[in-house]
Amino acid sequence: RPRMSHSGSSGINAEYGGPISIQRLITVCSSLMKSKFNFAVTNEFLYRPQHVLECEFYLLEIMDCCLIVHQPYRPLTTYAESLGPEVLNTAWHIVNDALRCDVVLTHPPHLVALSALHISSVIHNNEQAQQWFTDISISIEKITQVSEKIIQLYELWRGFDEKKEIPAILFRMPRPRMSHSGSLSGSRCSTPSGMR
Repeated sequence: RPRMSHSGSSGINAEYGGPISIQRLITVCSSLMKSKFNFAVTNEFLYRPQHVLECEFYLLEIMDCCLIVHQPYRPLTTYAESLGPEVLNTAWHIVNDALRCDVVLTHPPHLVALSALHISSVIHNNEQAQQWFTDISISIEKITQVSEKIIQLYELWRGFDEKKEIPAILFRMPRPRMSHSGSLSGSRCSTPSGMR
């Protein structure tokens, strides 16, 4: 169970990755913006550790200081034993992708695992899986509902135009407030209209 927890100035803890230094996060984000999104960024990366801490505080407050996400990997490996390594390998990648949307927050891990297996079985045209899915006691409608949400994520990715979308996303991001001298003032961020 990956568990996110606040660790003050040392960063964010994640059971699957350990502590992440805030300064390291700032450095990686800054270099990513300069290298990958240089077409959309025209000025210096203004976010500092105090901004990350402030955002972390607001997230923890919204989540009531608790976020436990039960991962679908254990049920995935259990269910996939009889379906073969090819189906499991693709389903594993599908679960990895599913972590990038809210499906793991809104559905139980066994349904996410079964949905990944369902999509993988269709991709590989696995006839054994068709019988396997009819034999399990979980409603195929529930599995299909989660599968559709994962497929929507892939459709979103397929139609996503970075050159067009990233500048608009960056424009809507809150920015650190600057003092009259041009230096950063405090940790409060200014928010583009319509954000709060």
